[in-house]
Amino acid sequence: MPHFSVHIREETLDGTVEPKLISALTNAVGAVYGEEFRRLVGVDLIGIPQHRRGIGGIPTDNDAPLVTLSMREAAYHLPEVPDAPARLVATTTDALAGVLGEAVRKQAIVTIVGVPNGRTGVAGTVA
Repeated sequence: MPHFSVHIREETLDGTVEPKLISALTNAVGAVYGEEFRRLVGVDLIGIPQHRRGIGGIPTDNDAPLVTLSMREAAYHLPEVPDAPARLVATTTDALAGVLGEAVRKQAIVTIVGVPNGRTGVAGTVA
């Protein structure tokens, strides 16, 4: 299951941004893997108060989202989905910019994490 964890300034999450961001990130994965894959995408938006975020050792008020997308490693190497990691970074960044504005594009960090086979579980069972 593809899962996004998005660390973002709490002040950015105003009640209207959350559904847009969840939808846009879900669509980003669907754009790479196909529409049927959308139903598997999970998104957690984690608000960080402004005074608890820093860049370069200095507190910042920048909307610099830190996004981690994790799913099974094999999904990044499917022959029918060439260049999946690069495409996911691009579509995820586009999704962020589309919802939060173009200024976010330069600050957004997207990390793609592959979970090795046998290192994830569902309902208490290794999947």
